Amino acid sequence: MEGGVSKPDKTEFTECWRTTWKTPYIMRLALSAGIGGLLFGYDTGVISGALLYIREEFDQVDRKTWLQETIVSMAVAGAIIGAAFGGWMNDRFGRRRSILVADFLFFVGAIVMAIAPAPWVIIIGRIFVGLGVGMASMTSPLYISEASPARIRGALVSTNGLLITGGQFLSYLINLAFTKAPGTWRWMLGVAGLPALVQFILMFSLPESPRWLYAQGKVDEARAILERIYPANEVEDEVAALKESVETEKAQESALGQGMIAKVKGAFQNTVVRRGLYAGITVQVAQQFVGINTVMYYSPTIVQFAGFASNKTALALSLITSGLNAIGSIVSMAFVDRYGRRRLMIISMFGIISCLVILSIVFFQAAMHAPKVSFFDSTHLGTNTTCAAYTTALDAPKWNCMSCLSAECGFCANGENGYHPGACLAKTKDIRGTCRGLHRTWFENGCPSKFGFLAIILLGLYIISYSPGMGTVPWIVNSEIYPLRYRGIGGGIAAVSNWVSNLIVSETFLTLTKALGSAGTFLLFAGFSLIGLIAIYLVVPETKGLQFEEVEKMLETGFRPKALRKKSKGDTQSA
Repeated sequence: MEGGVSKPDKTEFTECWRTTWKTPYIMRLALSAGIGGLLFGYDTGVISGALLYIREEFDQVDRKTWLQETIVSMAVAGAIIGAAFGGWMNDRFGRRRSILVADFLFFVGAIVMAIAPAPWVIIIGRIFVGLGVGMASMTSPLYISEASPARIRGALVSTNGLLITGGQFLSYLINLAFTKAPGTWRWMLGVAGLPALVQFILMFSLPESPRWLYAQGKVDEARAILERIYPANEVEDEVAALKESVETEKAQESALGQGMIAKVKGAFQNTVVRRGLYAGITVQVAQQFVGINTVMYYSPTIVQFAGFASNKTALALSLITSGLNAIGSIVSMAFVDRYGRRRLMIISMFGIISCLVILSIVFFQAAMHAPKVSFFDSTHLGTNTTCAAYTTALDAPKWNCMSCLSAECGFCANGENGYHPGACLAKTKDIRGTCRGLHRTWFENGCPSKFGFLAIILLGLYIISYSPGMGTVPWIVNSEIYPLRYRGIGGGIAAVSNWVSNLIVSETFLTLTKALGSAGTFLLFAGFSLIGLIAIYLVVPETKGLQFEEVEKMLETGFRPKALRKKSKGDTQSA
């Protein structure tokens, strides 16, 4: 933690396996704390599938796009508060107690959602879960890093990231498992209470972070824990290093001021830190505005946009995106130190933009070739429940399935593949049941399309492009770009910018698809991604292999891309 951020490589993973085999207590600490990452991933991913069934149970949720967005995004809003509050709690009460509080919030949120009699109760449960997510997102890796031997710290901390993506993948599996169970979404959301309870019990048998204990003056307790983590001949050196680190940190805090406002003001007044924040905030905002969490939070809904009406099919195909995301985080570990952070992000952004543009074209073609609306079918099946907008439209003969869905109605497909003209009907539970009772497929989010599987392939390619680069590298950049004394405040400001951007994207996605269509929405995200690519190229330097002092020196002179430096020979680099 003091000399820089360790990155896991093949040698470090080998050493990690060897060390934890000899001292299993270390792995017990890491995995027990890492359950927080699993819960983080599960609770952010599970809502994507649960939302499909919440909409079927509550008509007001099905009718109101903003209500669906609020159910999804309230966890993100809670996470912003949880992260801010968690920082204070970590310093005041310790890492272990913070994890226990996060588990309590996870458990309460899961139970509240599982028994929710109305949508507003689900929203309250999502806020509780979000508070837990915000606290776990910063506390779990912090606890692991401070309770790990320095030589394998990077490998152990990386287990938390793997558990986050693993938790998202697990959420899709759980969603798929409960598609036929009574209560469906209640089980999906309630299951999260189990690992929270397990971690809560485990943490009572684990110690506090030795670093926090030492900072509180509990030297003997800190030494006792270090004796269980390090070989006997290394304990004294670690105690000495811990003493130096804690004393340095206290001196820096005294110089910067104790209040949060004073620290933030000091960060922006410092030229080096300000330039670091330009880069750190840029990559965090870009990470969200490429649209990744529209895919992670609404993946089954997007699959339905592509023409797969079945909830079970949508959930099964969504496993592809979450699985590739988990694999991508492993790939990043292998390449980020070989090819560099800046290069990996730029390559990632080119892939993301390409996938989003092509995906937009696919959805546009799907809308253009959507099945026609049959007047006979609509009036014969609907009688008094034919879509009102369709019966009064002057251009009704030109209507297709997308026109029907845009009018807030449902499309009852005709024929085995659904490509023949079908009925445009009022969107109610009774009509949906009648349509399915005739062995037809009911469409509400998307239309039957021959382009459906192409859209799924492009979503997979989008995740492959995103995960190894923009998925993990922004967090690495933010751990390296700030001078040591400003590392906490700089990383905190950038993390808040990430969560706020996440909230904006998740809260507006369905509204955007309603206003612009799927094609227009993905094209908009392609535009945001292009802006992000330009910003990364202009303001984000390469930090691979640099010590904190070298990064600070580079930021003092300012960063300028090579292409621009060639055009201004003799000039010094400037921000």
